[in-house]
Amino acid sequence: MKRTTIFADETLLNEIKEISQEENRSIAEVLRDAMQNYIKQKRCKKKRLSFIGIGKSSRKDIAERHEEVLWQNNTK
Repeated sequence: MKRTTIFADETLLNEIKEISQEENRSIAEVLRDAMQNYIKQKRCKKKRLSFIGIGKSSRKDIAERHEEVLWQNNTK
């Protein structure tokens, strides 16, 4: 493990101190867990599949005429 220095607002540091006392853990341990969770969250977002644009129809009026278009397709 390497040592590092960070600068943080006093309010944030007080919150971290409170959490460390409530959980009976060191401040360093709380910060390590917080950083690991942040990284996991960021990495998961990149791996998610995006379905936006999957059914692109090149029609520009779907939002305004969605009911008409849906009923038209269901009656065929």
